[in-house]
This record gives sequence, C-alpha cells and structure tokens, in this order.
Amino acid sequence: MAEIRLVGTAHVSQKSVEDVRSAIEEFQPEIVGVELDRGRYIALTEEVAEPSVTDILKGGNFGQLLVQWVLTYIQQRIGAETGVKPGAEMLAAIDEAKAHQKPVGLIDRDIRITLARFWGRMGIWEKIKLIGALIYSLVSVEGQELDVDEFTNQDVVSAAMEEFRKFSPRGAQALIDERDAYLAHQILMLGNRYERVLAVVGAGHIQGVQRYLDAPETLPPLSSLTGEVKGLPWGKIIGAAVTGLFLLLIAAIAFSGVGLDVLLTALLYWILITGALSAVFTLFAGGHPLSAATAFAVSWMTSLNPLLAAGWFAALVEAKIRKPAVGELRQIIAAETFSEMRRIPLFRVVLVAALANVGCTLGVIAYFLFIFPVLGIDPKVVVVDGFTNMLQMIQALL
Repeated sequence: MAEIRLVGTAHVSQKSVEDVRSAIEEFQPEIVGVELDRGRYIALTEEVAEPSVTDILKGGNFGQLLVQWVLTYIQQRIGAETGVKPGAEMLAAIDEAKAHQKPVGLIDRDIRITLARFWGRMGIWEKIKLIGALIYSLVSVEGQELDVDEFTNQDVVSAAMEEFRKFSPRGAQALIDERDAYLAHQILMLGNRYERVLAVVGAGHIQGVQRYLDAPETLPPLSSLTGEVKGLPWGKIIGAAVTGLFLLLIAAIAFSGVGLDVLLTALLYWILITGALSAVFTLFAGGHPLSAATAFAVSWMTSLNPLLAAGWFAALVEAKIRKPAVGELRQIIAAETFSEMRRIPLFRVVLVAALANVGCTLGVIAYFLFIFPVLGIDPKVVVVDGFTNMLQMIQALL
C-alpha cells in the first residue's frame, strides 16, 4: 500500500511555501500531487490566451463570473498585503518536484465544474447573502492586517469551515465536501501507481481528505462529482410563471370592465417600471447612457421571455461603446482596488449585464406589488369580475 502524506497550505502564505519545500525535501515522494486542475496549472506556469469578449458574453453566467472575479480580487489583495502571490505554494511544489525530477499530478476538479456546481447548488437566499458578503469583503479587505499563516492552523480552519457551512450549506457541499472526495479519489489513484505520494492541498481540505483516505469505501462515485447539478430549472420555471401571471393579470383587467384606459395604463406601467429599474441599475454599474436606454427598451419584453435577459442586450451595446481589449482579464485579476477594476472596460461590460438583469427582476417584483394601488382599483373586484366574465364568454362560445 502506498505511503501518502498531506501538506495543508494557505494560498497566500510564505510559511506554506516553505512548508511545501521542506516536505518534499524530507519525504522524498515519488510524485507530488497539487490542488490544481489543468487550466489553473497552465495559468500558473504559462502565458495563456484569454477568452474573447464574445465568448464571455455568450457564456451568459454574469453573476457567477463576477463572483469568481471578486473572489480572485480579494485573494490578490490579501496576497499583496503578505507579499505572496496567490498559488505560490503550488508553484513552489511544482518547481521543487521538477528540481528533484519528480512528476507532478493535478488532483483538483476543473474549476469550471466546481463553480457551476457551487452556484447551481446555492439557493436564491444563499446567493444574496454571498453577494452581500463579497461586497463587504471588498471594503474590509483594504488596509486590514491579516495573519494568513493562521489559516494553516487546523483549529482556525475548522472554525472557518463551520461558519461557511452555516452561511451557505449547499455552497459548502460543492466547494468543500465534493472536492474533499474528488481530491481523495485522485490521491488514491496516484497511490495505485506510486509508493510515496505527497499531496499539497488547502488546509481546509485536510480533515475531509484524510477521512476518505482512511475509509476509501465511503467515497462517493467519481462520476457523481463531475456532472451537472441535477435539479429543477428554477430560472425558466419562475420566468414562465411571471409570463403566465402577467398575461392572466392583463386578461383579468381586460374582461373586468374597468375600461380600456386602465388596461393601457397597466401595460404602460409594465414597460416603465421594468425598464426604469433596469436602466437605473445599468447606470449604477457605470454603464453608458445608450446601454441604459437599451436596457429600458427591451426589459418589458425580456422579462416575459425566460430565454432572454435585458443584461445581454445592454452588455452588447456597452461592449460596442467601451471596446474591451485583449489582456483586460489579466488587468481585472491584477487590479489593486475595486475602483480600478470598475474602470476596466471588460469588467464594466459584465457588471452592466449582471446589474441590468437585477434591475429588471426588481422591476417585475415592484410591478406586481404596486400595480393595483397605482391604478387605483380593487384587485379583488378586478380578478373576480374579470375571470367571471371570461368564463361566461367561454361558456357562450361552447
């Protein structure tokens, strides 16, 4: 049976870099496994081509992309404070393994799968809390002194993991538990081929991975950790429900006998409320007035179609105006302040896309909450009279 040793690290800690080098020198493994996937390995060791703006916009996951960028930014800021580049301990493991002429094993799950499962598993409330926490972190990370080396202390790590589980139970499942299992699978596979395996992983994974290594029979199937998160397509369901509710509302007003002017006013307010909030949020994101005008013009339509989003159209206009250039993804990652990040055209385009969609969604909620008071009519009368008249008409036709 292979001898396996785990080294727990913090991703922006000089002590972790030294621990990794010492472990390789002392343990003399036949292979060094690092908590990286192929994409991140290439990003650390090579110059890679960036995706085009068109590719980014086609992806459509603007909220998920912003979360990824902000997390990277926060890690960069902590790294700048400590003087250690994020991923330095993994790079040290790679360099040290090569210096000892040992192969390197990539043992982490593809970051795109992890982020997709992380975002997909979280409920709406968890996502709102996450975004709020990230916004707070953007402010609090500036100028705050952190003892990053404490994050290799297992007691501190355990406490942090428990807090994250309280904050986002489903997110923790994808980000921590599933990756514990995936890492253990990969380490055991290396153990089938090599007698001495050193695995360099984040300190937060040490306990979970070790538990699986001690009892491999408890590991879930590898295939269950890499597929899409199965579940109801809530986005499409809610979008279809909004469309159906709006059409029923308009039909009820039309058949209730309150008058054509009230019906036209209800339609006008749908256009104004969804459009105005989408435009305001576009401007709040730093979008160009033409992008805001585009969001205003299309929101009434996109809010009734689950397959369309106002943010896509606003982002396309913003991209035409701002003209993001090659290399801006690296600028976003290297930005030293959030203000600097917002000035980068590519970040602005994605922020416009995300916030235009948020504004449109809030517009839909506001419309259904306030339309009857704004129209000055009794909703019970409209609904009862409207549906009664519709049923009578249907019966007459039959």
